Formats: sequence, C-alpha cells, structure tokens
Amino acid sequence: MPSPVSIKLLLPPISPAAPGTLYEQIVTGLKRVISEGKLVADAPLPSFRQLAEELLVSVITVKRAYEELEREGIVYRRQGLGTFVAARGQDRSREVKLDQARALLSQAYQEAIEAGLTGPEIHQLFQEILNARQP
Repeated sequence: MPSPVSIKLLLPPISPAAPGTLYEQIVTGLKRVISEGKLVADAPLPSFRQLAEELLVSVITVKRAYEELEREGIVYRRQGLGTFVAARGQDRSREVKLDQARALLSQAYQEAIEAGLTGPEIHQLFQEILNARQP
C-alpha cells in the first residue's frame, strides 16, 4: 500500500484569514486536488493527526473535513487502515464542483436580473469575465 502523500504540498495555504472556515478550506482544497487527478482512486490520505500537524489546525478540523468528503462520496474510511480516495472520488469531486458552479451562476444571474440587466447584457457581462480570465 502506498504511503500518504504530503497533502500540504498539494493544498493551497489554509488560513483563518482566508474565506471560509478552516475545515471548508481543507474540503475545497482536497476536492480540487482530487478532481485534478493529483490524488487517484485508493490513494491514502494522511491520518487526522498527521494532516492537522502539517496544516497547523486541530484534529477536529481535519476530522470534520474528512467526514464531509466521506458524506459526498469523495473519500472512504477503513477502520484501522485510514482514509482513502474513493474509486469515483475524482468524478464525485467534479460533480460536486459542477453543482456549486451551477448554483453560483444561477445566483449571479438572479443578481443581474435584479440589477436590471437584460439577457444580452448578462451574456455580454459573462463574456467579458471569460475573456478577462483566459490567458
């Protein structure tokens, strides 16, 4: 069985000053790492204690993040063995991120409508955002 990789090297910095709670930052970071294929199916994750030490957060924070990922089907736990990336973890992570993107775009659309923008103006605004983000 391969040893757990250093998640700290893969995750963005976890900080109380960053948006979201610490456990949400861990969940978001792990979803991104898994959806990008940097952690493959059945890859072991560090123990609660090991990741807490690496990220300088509490064990409870890491436990809560792993529980959230397990509820979403992105990771699984084996008693006495540890926590691993689920076989469909990459797909599930993408599905969850896609659902979040849909919800955010729907919210943005509603805000634009409430601001008085028309359909073509919203489309133009979205196109401007896309153009600004492309390299």
